[in-house]
Amino acid sequence: MQGVTVVDHPLVQHKLTIMRDKETSTAGFRRLLREISLLLCYEVTRDLELTTRRIETPLQTIDAPTLEGKKLVFASVLRAGNGLLDGMLDLVPAARVAHVGLYRDHETLQAVEYFFKAPSDLANRLVIVVDPMLATANSAIAAVDKLKEKGATNLRFLCLLAAPEGVERFRAAHPDVPVFTASIDEKLNEKGYIVPGLGDAGDRMYGTK
Repeated sequence: MQGVTVVDHPLVQHKLTIMRDKETSTAGFRRLLREISLLLCYEVTRDLELTTRRIETPLQTIDAPTLEGKKLVFASVLRAGNGLLDGMLDLVPAARVAHVGLYRDHETLQAVEYFFKAPSDLANRLVIVVDPMLATANSAIAAVDKLKEKGATNLRFLCLLAAPEGVERFRAAHPDVPVFTASIDEKLNEKGYIVPGLGDAGDRMYGTK
């Protein structure tokens, strides 16, 4: 699919398989989500721009590569997005964080906003939106809508799993926002869940039903 990167690294796929298993414990699922988020973050930040700065090694002075521009923003779609956020902050601890609170109305499947907090200068930063599941895409579209409304112009969307229907809807709504995921699964079921999927990521991460 155009504008979609599937991260097929063997470690990503191995960890994802364990996460799909319904017998994996809450603690195990949470740990694996944190681990896999580092690998996904590595891929979504692969082409960040670099500049150089002069440093002194123990042997000589060199012009060494360093990130250019303002620090990244990781925008977590609450609550499940925090499972990816924690691992990504391990890799990029200086990143700024935005929180977009959305829940899915189980009757209409539409996203309902209940919280938003973000850095004030989104227009000058790369914003990576994180949410484990791109299912109906209603939450993802609403989150990106809100971030654009607040000034963000350079965005990427990172998820663990995606449904073809969700990818299609998201790309139609935001063709300028590339998607990064570990897998595009078969379909959505009648309740809007990804199949074969891994269930509700938030419930499995926090041990709720």
